[in-house]
Amino acid sequence: MKAPNFWYQPPSALAALLAPFGCLYDLAGRVRRLRASPHTPGVPTVCVGNLVAGGAGKTPVALAVADLLTGWGAAPHFLTRGYGGKLAGPQRVAPGRHEASDVGDEALLLAQRAPTWIAHDRKAGASAAIAAGAHSLVLDDGFQNFALTYRLSLLVVDGAVGFGNGKVMPAGPLRESLGRGLARASALVILGDDLTGVGGGVTEFAANAGLHLPIFQARLEPDHAVAAALRGRRVLAFAGIGRPAKFFETLERRVGARIVDRVAFADHQPYDEKHIERLLERARRQDAQAVTTAKDFVRLPEALRSEVRVLPVTVAWHNVGAFTRLLAEKLGHRPAGHASEGDHHGRS
Repeated sequence: MKAPNFWYQPPSALAALLAPFGCLYDLAGRVRRLRASPHTPGVPTVCVGNLVAGGAGKTPVALAVADLLTGWGAAPHFLTRGYGGKLAGPQRVAPGRHEASDVGDEALLLAQRAPTWIAHDRKAGASAAIAAGAHSLVLDDGFQNFALTYRLSLLVVDGAVGFGNGKVMPAGPLRESLGRGLARASALVILGDDLTGVGGGVTEFAANAGLHLPIFQARLEPDHAVAAALRGRRVLAFAGIGRPAKFFETLERRVGARIVDRVAFADHQPYDEKHIERLLERARRQDAQAVTTAKDFVRLPEALRSEVRVLPVTVAWHNVGAFTRLLAEKLGHRPAGHASEGDHHGRS
């Protein structure tokens, strides 16, 4: 689904009308949490989640966390629900054998980096991963799933849109009430410039609630080689992610591509050959290169992937030293050496 525009605008009459349904949605989440009996996995576990529906940048952050753990010899495995796929799992993802329709696009993207499991039952998924040799687990999403306990829970927020109007679905983008979600988090990761004042608001909330909630800032950095190839080039940009506008902004402002056509799809949009062939013909008519995100690319029909350029992104931490120390402290690791302060790029 595409996020309604009013979710990211000042509170409106429509949001007020839908607010009672948001209260019911939030109540259902509270009941689900009270009825849960969380299982503690036998290995250190990190949950990378968010509080809003749609993309905030969870997957790139999960990849960056796994990169750090891999560097420490912690043998991370990813665990995810496999949203958009038909398999319930536990199932280890096999790129080349599984497709997005089987395990979901995010799982395919994660599996390019480290062993990845999809499981609707997170406890069973964790057990399968550990039996297969996982020394640590990284969950892409799962903050609103209470089947497991986590050593570290990271909330990712897009600095450009923050928490929207602050209302719970369907009145706003929140999956649960802001206060309840922040109270369960270990830290907040703001991706991109904080244009909505999220950092200040969360700092004030944490101080008033007596919480220790570190805030880390990072940005998504386009792959330098691909960016150089696309700089100044005419492109047709398309994306089916939580906020396609973020991808278009990256192409224009960070890469310097000339977007002559932009096509926004719903998050996790399935693509068939006819769909993509029409886009490619549209690009050819405008003498443009079709470009998409890494998450979209794994959903493309394999026969047409060579005609579409993918723009990978990496997470660049503004203060990787502080983040590394928090990760090491929460997971009980003693890495041989810490990265220096300042920017640090995690591949994705």
